Amino acid sequence: MKRRAFVGALGVGAAAGLSGCSSQTTECATDSKQSSGKVIEWTMITTWPKNFQGLGEGAEYLAEKINELSGGRMKVTVLGANDLVPAMQVFDTVASGTVQMGHGASYYWKGKLPVAPIFSAVPFGLNAQEMNGWLFKGGGLELWQELYEPLGLLPMPAGNSGVQMAGWFNKEINSLDDIQGLKMRIPGLGGEVFKRAGGTPELIPGAELFSALNRGRIDATEWVGPYNDLAFGLHKAAKYYYYPGWHEPGTTLEAIINLEAFNALPDDLQAIVKAACVLANSDILANFTEKNNQALEVLINEHNVQLKKLPQDVLDKFEALSEEVVKELAQTDEFAQRVYDSYVKYKKQVYKWHQVSEQSFYSLR
Repeated sequence: MKRRAFVGALGVGAAAGLSGCSSQTTECATDSKQSSGKVIEWTMITTWPKNFQGLGEGAEYLAEKINELSGGRMKVTVLGANDLVPAMQVFDTVASGTVQMGHGASYYWKGKLPVAPIFSAVPFGLNAQEMNGWLFKGGGLELWQELYEPLGLLPMPAGNSGVQMAGWFNKEINSLDDIQGLKMRIPGLGGEVFKRAGGTPELIPGAELFSALNRGRIDATEWVGPYNDLAFGLHKAAKYYYYPGWHEPGTTLEAIINLEAFNALPDDLQAIVKAACVLANSDILANFTEKNNQALEVLINEHNVQLKKLPQDVLDKFEALSEEVVKELAQTDEFAQRVYDSYVKYKKQVYKWHQVSEQSFYSLR
C-alpha cells in the first residue's frame, strides 16, 4: 500500500512538472517552460541496487551533478532497483512519465528494441574509448536518439565499464564441450552468441545473481568486473573467474530521460542535464579503471579465486558467431541496417588507427 501511494505521488509530481507546475505548489509557469524560480524535482530509477559500487555510484554522481550544475534549480532523487519498480521495468516506467529519468544499459531492452544492444556493447566490438568516439563524433548518438524518440525517450551515454570479465563459472572451461548446456546469466548480443555456441543464456537482474549462482539456478554468470563482482560476493558462489570479456569490450551505460519532461525544462537546464551525463560517462570509467585491479588482487590473494583465460577455441567460436549474430540483426529492418552500417564503418576506421597507436603501444610496454 505504501508503494502504491508512493507511485501515485510520483505520478502527480510528474504530471505537475510536465504541465509547468511545481510538484510542491499549484502555481504554474506563465509560458510552456517551467519557471526558473521553482525547484524542479525529478526522480531517477536505476537497474542497479541503490549506491551499489561503480554502477549505483555512477547514478548518484549523475544526480549530484545535475543538482550542483543547476545551482539548486533542479533536485534529482535516485531510487535503486526494486525501490519503486523491478530493474527490468525501468525503461517502461520512464517512457510512461511516471518518473523523469532512468539509469541502466540499452542491451536490457533487446526484447523491445532488437537493435538497442549495439548502443551498449557488441561482442568483439568497440572498447570504451572507441564507443565514445562513435557515439559523440561518429553519428552513433544521433541514431540512438532517433531509435528512442518515438517511445518518448531521450538516451544519453552516462558511463562505461571498460572491458569486462568473461564471468564466474562453477566448473573449469577447457573446450567448447564445456559450454554445451551450461546455464549462464549473460544479456544482450553476448547472450545470443552464447546460445548458438550451445549454452543456455538467462537474463537475471544484478541483485539476484549471487542467489541464482549459489543455489544452482545457473552454472555461471557474468556481471561487470572485479570491483562490482567483489561487492556482490560472487567469489563465494564460484571460484573460477574467466577473462577476457569478449561479450562486453566497453559497455556504455545509459541515462534515459522522459522527452516530455526534458522538453519542459528551460534551455539552460536541458544543456545542464546533457552535460551532467557526459561528466558521468567519464567519471564512471575512471572509477572502474582505478578500482578494478585493487579488487582483483583481493579476490586472488585473500579469497583464493582462480583467474583463468578462456580457451582459444572457445574464443574463436564466440567471435565467429558474434559476426553472424550482428549481421543477422542488421537485416531485421532498414533502421537496424543503418545502425549496423554506421557502427561497422566506424569500427574499420578506428581499428586501423588503433593498430598503429593503442595496440602497438600496449605491446611495447
